[in-house]
Amino acid sequence: MVRLEHLGIAVKNLEESNELFEKMLGRPLYKVEEVASEHVKTAFFKIGESKIELLEATAPESAIAKYVEKRGEGLHHVAFEVEDIYAEMERLKNEGFRLLNEEPKRGADNKLVCFVHPKSANGVLMELCQEIRE
Repeated sequence: MVRLEHLGIAVKNLEESNELFEKMLGRPLYKVEEVASEHVKTAFFKIGESKIELLEATAPESAIAKYVEKRGEGLHHVAFEVEDIYAEMERLKNEGFRLLNEEPKRGADNKLVCFVHPKSANGVLMELCQEIRE
């Protein structure tokens, strides 16, 4: 793993949360993006080398909607940048970690992503992400 890439925070209302985080961080967000396949709308704030991603559900069946309904707003996942997502997925599987997807998926912010099940990571949802190189 290269570095902590971002922290994902599940929110009920992205617009209100964007205003809150802009005040708190003293800077504007740099990107809003919808990931239709995951039924989520995201907003990103850059803090040094890392980012904060706010996530709002766009449909009741989305993972974010279910998370907010069950646990409320708050920290949803921790994301790590990796050099080679395929190699890192294979390494983690060999180490006994349970992955939520067998192949990387296209995520927000021009990334390929894969999630590690929280039951195999001390209750924390981990995301692996790699910049998409076109």
